[in-house]
Amino acid sequence: MRGEPSCPKCGGRVRAPGLFADAWQCDVHGAVYPLQPVIPPSVEALGVVVNRAQVPVWMPWPLPVGWLFTGVAYAGDDRSGGRATAVACSGPGPLGGIGELLLVAEELGVGLGARFAGMDGPDPGPHIEVDRAPHAKVLAAGRPTPLWHVADAPPDRAVFAGEARGLWLWAIVWPEQSGLLLYDELVLTDLRDAGAEVELLPCGALSPRLLS
Repeated sequence: MRGEPSCPKCGGRVRAPGLFADAWQCDVHGAVYPLQPVIPPSVEALGVVVNRAQVPVWMPWPLPVGWLFTGVAYAGDDRSGGRATAVACSGPGPLGGIGELLLVAEELGVGLGARFAGMDGPDPGPHIEVDRAPHAKVLAAGRPTPLWHVADAPPDRAVFAGEARGLWLWAIVWPEQSGLLLYDELVLTDLRDAGAEVELLPCGALSPRLLS
């Protein structure tokens, strides 16, 4: 498990702001919002990210039957706040076995969603055809939100992307056939707006997807 910030785009080491730069720096990608170390899932860990987030913290809520919260991550620092968030959940897949879902909200150019999607980034725009009918819809904070299948993703996962609250929303699902979850109009809540019921959130083991 990493114990220091890393580049949200490639996972490489980053240098903290200093005398010659006022932003975190990656040798490959230049100025970035650093991905903070991922810690085991808990209500407390989720609360830290929610309180720092400048973007939504999306989660299926209530969770589908049998599903667990399996981790949260964010890119940003104490000065910027969280400019990208990622929430992981897992549970029974629609066709059997275990399904895993990663929801990423991010500002333009951060690149965290593309990294978890296993694609060139930083944004999904070049990989989705928004002039065509969307492939799936979710209900995000009460608003119907279209999602398009993202081309060029690795074959072990299904990747969808769209826009919610003026920011990118990525939905990444393993294995690929568990993408059927997105065809049932999943209900997403921005946990910044959630109440005390989040304290009852069932937690599982940390998803290795957040460490990739």
